[in-house]
Amino acid sequence: MIDETTLGQLERKHPSGLTSVEILDVFAQHDVAMSEATLRKYVQLGLLPRSVRVGRKGKHQGSQGLYPVSVVRQILRIKQMMSESYTIEQIQREFLFIRNDVEQLEQMLTRIFKKLEAVLKERKQERSAQAVHRDVLDARGISKDLMARLVAIEDKLTKRTRLESVAAS
Repeated sequence: MIDETTLGQLERKHPSGLTSVEILDVFAQHDVAMSEATLRKYVQLGLLPRSVRVGRKGKHQGSQGLYPVSVVRQILRIKQMMSESYTIEQIQREFLFIRNDVEQLEQMLTRIFKKLEAVLKERKQERSAQAVHRDVLDARGISKDLMARLVAIEDKLTKRTRLESVAAS
């Protein structure tokens, strides 16, 4: 499997996301079986978020689909659960029921804070900007706490489901 250090490096190296080819390359480099068809199937089933179309620089370059880097972790988690004999339906229903929504919320909050910081950077000479900057920092801390709490809630719920599943076997 892919270790935590490698995942962290991947996330730092590709903050804007990965193409499907790059995702498959990561798995191939670590001898983890993953195909384009499986990636598409996971997206269609709602186990993974859809890619976001992003324009490429240059004349007539078109756009490419980018997935959040967190998709690599999600795929690893899905593969782990399937190795523990969970079905796709169980994974959809009991384990990943809010994961994609939480990750989309986190991405949205990141975009909001980047926009706020860009505006504040332009207005850094204004006295009111300093006070607003403190408010933005406070809000960022609150959003990080919210994200941590939502992940913890989901983990508690999925842990209960896993324990019930083990007890039933």
